[in-house]
Amino acid sequence: MPADLAVIGLGHLGLPLAQAATAAGIQTVGYDTDPRPVAELAAGRTPVDGSLTASEIRRMLSGGFRPSTNPAELGRVRTAVICAPTPLGADGALDLTAVTDAARALAARLRPHTTVILESSGYPGTTEDVLRPLLEEGSGLRAGRDFHLACSPGRLDPGNRAHGYATTPRVIGGLTPACTESAAAFYGRLTDKVVRARGTREAEMTKVLETNFRHVNIALVNEMAVLCHELGVDLWDVIRCAETKPFGFQAFRPGPGVGGHGVPLDTIGRHRPLRMVELAEQVNGRMPQYVIQRCATLLNEHGKSARGARVLLLGVTYKADLADLERSPAAELAARLMDLGAAVSYHDPHVPDWHVRDRPVPRADSLYEAAAHADLTVLLQHHRTYDLQGLAVKAQLLLDTRGATPAGAAHRL
Repeated sequence: MPADLAVIGLGHLGLPLAQAATAAGIQTVGYDTDPRPVAELAAGRTPVDGSLTASEIRRMLSGGFRPSTNPAELGRVRTAVICAPTPLGADGALDLTAVTDAARALAARLRPHTTVILESSGYPGTTEDVLRPLLEEGSGLRAGRDFHLACSPGRLDPGNRAHGYATTPRVIGGLTPACTESAAAFYGRLTDKVVRARGTREAEMTKVLETNFRHVNIALVNEMAVLCHELGVDLWDVIRCAETKPFGFQAFRPGPGVGGHGVPLDTIGRHRPLRMVELAEQVNGRMPQYVIQRCATLLNEHGKSARGARVLLLGVTYKADLADLERSPAAELAARLMDLGAAVSYHDPHVPDWHVRDRPVPRADSLYEAAAHADLTVLLQHHRTYDLQGLAVKAQLLLDTRGATPAGAAHRL
């Protein structure tokens, strides 16, 4: 049976959209050129760590969701949403290859009156300057006249129970006002509120601003963490006090590095660099090395060397209570510790297997026993299953990079 919606790209953006659409009664097909996620979904399993549970996938399938590698499915829908990944390339710029591949596959089958929406992250101008010509050349149709074209950048916070798909406003910018309204009508079936941007570039730049805002503020508080340690000031108490201010302040917290799918952009195409974002990336990029220095210093203060030390890493995902490892700083920390000659192991209730530099890292089965045996335990991610008070008692030496342990119970970042 023909579907109403095609979700192109079954990753961290595409799956939540497909779930929301299916739950709203929209006949949805999920298209991906990679047969692996399609096979996993067809079998009722989630192919993306931390995205959806197996039970949620099974409910989607029972609701009519169809995963497919058949591009012919793209020619039978009223709405097509491109959710292809745009990772950083070797040159540090966004790699739009998956988006352009999706556009070509869709263009060859695009029908008049279809609404095409880009959710993938991109530079301002991606929808109009990259996506539009590919769709028009491949289909013979004209955007804004024969089909609708819009951008609604992904705006998800995985694991956030307070702000799910329905309760997070969608920003929408169309090539024309009619394009905007067509996309708004679609998202209006899925979310409580839609926000109309002036155009596609404004919608795309909204994503850039939101992502850069996060990274710049994390960089600020990371610098404060280093300074406060040098001054003997409890930063976590400072943040606790500062966040009582009812205006002009939003609390961010330091950590061992910044992970996740939101990639900061310090340059926008050929335009001048964003100096503050560039500096923020430098600050955040130094945090793993700073944590390693703290580890080495703590071991030395207790008469031990990093070489030969048993170091246990707790929580290796990029975010608490998720299985997602995307850009998690844990991998760099483990690699740097290995370079110093440390024997590294890990514990994470969400990660049954973990590899660093293509080498398996030993997984601790008994948390307390492993912490008691390790020369140094480092909390990288505070999963809710961790009893940190009990852990602080068992561990020989504990470095808390998240400020989650009670004051005085551990060494804090």
